[in-house]
Amino acid sequence: MRYDFGSDNTAGMAPAALDAIVRENDGFARAYGADDVTARAADLIRERLDADADIRFVFSGTAANSVALAMLAWPHEAVLAHHAAHICTDETGAPGFFGSGVGLVGLPGFSGKIDPMALREALAEPEVGHRQPPAALSLTQSTEYGTVYTEEELRHLIEPVKLKGYGVHMDGARLANAAAAGFDLKQIARLGVDVLVFGGAKAGANCAEAIVMFDKSLARRVDNRLKQAGQTASKGRFLAAPFLGLLESNAWEDGAAHANLMARRLADGIEGGSSFVLAHPVEANAVFVRMPPAAHARLNALGWACYRFDDGSVRFVCSWATQEEAVDDLLAAIRGL
Repeated sequence: MRYDFGSDNTAGMAPAALDAIVRENDGFARAYGADDVTARAADLIRERLDADADIRFVFSGTAANSVALAMLAWPHEAVLAHHAAHICTDETGAPGFFGSGVGLVGLPGFSGKIDPMALREALAEPEVGHRQPPAALSLTQSTEYGTVYTEEELRHLIEPVKLKGYGVHMDGARLANAAAAGFDLKQIARLGVDVLVFGGAKAGANCAEAIVMFDKSLARRVDNRLKQAGQTASKGRFLAAPFLGLLESNAWEDGAAHANLMARRLADGIEGGSSFVLAHPVEANAVFVRMPPAAHARLNALGWACYRFDDGSVRFVCSWATQEEAVDDLLAAIRGL
C-alpha cells in the first residue's frame, strides 16, 4: 500500500532513532543495561518527567504494561481500566499471564476516558471471596480513541484510588502525542502515578518501551522479574539508543506534534468536505469516522489501510512519517466514496 493509516506502528523508525542505533553500535559496551547509552537515555526520560524514578527498557508495550501491572496487583486481585484499553482488548490476557492470574475489570466512559462515577462505583463494591477485588487503576494517555485526559480529569480518577491505598499505572504508548497536545508530562508523578510505560515504538523507535517506576519500592528485584519474563536485553544499548536519539533531538515531541497536525488536517477535511462524521473528538493522532461497511470496504479496495474499531467506527492513525500529500489523497478518496 502506498499510504498506511492503519496504525502508527506501520511507520519505520524515525531518522533520529535509527541514527542513534548506528552511532551507538560503534565499539563495545557493558551488557544487560549497564552501559552508558542506557544511563543517558534514562536520565533524559527523568528530565522530561521532572521526577526521580527507576527505569528499565523492554522489548514491547504489552510486556511493559503487563509487568507493570504485576507489580501493582497480586494474582488474586484485579486492575480497573477502561473497557477499550489496550490491556483489555489487545494483549491476549498478557496481564494475567505475567501477573499469574491478575484480573481486569473494564469500566465505561466516553471516547476512551474512564467515567469517574463508574470508577467510584467499582471502588465502593463490597469485597467478597468469590471474585478478584481491585488493587490498581490503569489509565491510557492518550486514550485508545485519540482523546487526551486533562490534569484535572486524571486527578478526579487517581485521588479516590489513592485514598483506597491502590496503585496507579499509566499506559503511555502514545504519551508523546498527549504531550504534543499540551499535556504536561511533569504532572504524571505529581498526580500519583506509580508506574508509567513511556512509549517509544509509536513515537519512532523500534520496538522499545520504557518502564518508569516512580515508586522505587516497585523496583525491588525488577531485574529478576524482567529476566524471567524474557525482557532483559543482553545488548541493552540497542533498546535505549532509539530513546536517546529521539529525546536528544526533540524528535520524540516533534514527530508527535506532526502526527497530531496531520490528524487534525484529516479530521477537518472529513468534516468540511465529505458526507461522513467524526465519532470522537480529535485531540491526538487518531481520527475515528462513522462509515458504512460498504464504504469502508471500498476504501480498503482502493489500497488505503484503515480498520474498523471496537465501537464500529473506522480508525485512521497518523504518525511522524505521515505526509500532507497522503492526507490530501486520502481525503480525495473519501470524497469519491
